[in-house]
Amino acid sequence: MTALFPDQSSQHWFFRYKIYHLPFWFLYHYLWWVVTLGNPVKAFNSLTFFPYTIKYSFYVVFQALAVYFNLYYLLPRYLEKNRVGRYITYLVLTVTVATLCTISGYYVSSYVTGRSLDELYGGGSEADCFFRFLSNALPSTVASMTLAMSIKLTKNWIQTRQRQQVLEKEKLETELKFLKNQFNPHFLFNTINSIFFLIHKNPDVASASLAKFSELLRYQLYECNDAQIPLGKEIAYIENFIELEKLRQNSNVQVTFDREPVYADHLGIAPFILMTFVENAFKHVSRHSDQPNRITIQLDLNGSQLAFRVVNSATPEGIPEVIHYGGIGLKNVQRRLDLVYPDQHDLVIERSPNRFDVSLSLTLSDFVLTPTLQLA
Repeated sequence: MTALFPDQSSQHWFFRYKIYHLPFWFLYHYLWWVVTLGNPVKAFNSLTFFPYTIKYSFYVVFQALAVYFNLYYLLPRYLEKNRVGRYITYLVLTVTVATLCTISGYYVSSYVTGRSLDELYGGGSEADCFFRFLSNALPSTVASMTLAMSIKLTKNWIQTRQRQQVLEKEKLETELKFLKNQFNPHFLFNTINSIFFLIHKNPDVASASLAKFSELLRYQLYECNDAQIPLGKEIAYIENFIELEKLRQNSNVQVTFDREPVYADHLGIAPFILMTFVENAFKHVSRHSDQPNRITIQLDLNGSQLAFRVVNSATPEGIPEVIHYGGIGLKNVQRRLDLVYPDQHDLVIERSPNRFDVSLSLTLSDFVLTPTLQLA
């Protein structure tokens, strides 16, 4: 699931990256003071008065700290992870601490100037002053945090909508490329011819192969149009594809598909994310006659974490061709992963003169059936 509030080392947070926001907070509190006094000139003149400058700085600094602590620590750490109770508790605590720190600005200005609170700000006794300060600082702190959360939510909503639009466009283009390119005529005709000869030689094997071929075509025509499919279907498609490739090629290619027999239909995956790398391996595997030609496929599922690796033997002259396979290309596959699984995947590709190695680590989510995207 894509994080609504990015937790990118919120950890170092605003001290490094949000200093440029300080002018905004100075302006924000100035406008707040203008509304309070009803006169922008009077508000500006009061802020140039030294005691008020100290108090004003406390408003700016401590409320800004509270805002960014909420946005870049509390939200991703608690609210995003559905720890609502803890979030509300820490949020109330943050508002309280920020308010008290803001109020301390009044007392600091009094101490620095050597004048009493009543002389500087009026209000009578210290107790009366405190509650008057509280009536100013608390609403100001709550308003600052509400404004910041509104801006952040609006920004994230716009970014999410933009990413969804790009994803839909990429999905349409990808589907058209699949329909145009995945039906390799050599694969279709050679597989059909192999099954035809098997009908007379081994009818049982021919029948099983025809069933696999039918499943493969149905998957390519219909099921790959969904935003996600059960992981088990992608695995079944890979197995059918491997069996048909063995039948079609009739070469000395040793294929190994190593996976744990786990139930995988509860997890969803974007169609052809894994299959693309398998097709690439068969297309570019070496064709040595005097040494082994190998394709090794490994799939491991640990909870929702998928580890997928495809290794094929290769020839030095064939390696450059690998960057454009299946009508898609490695860059487009990486782009699709970036769109569908942002911050949830790790793709490592290693090339050597005699081997091509792809390792993909992917964080999957529960399978949710979504409506098929229709072409207008």
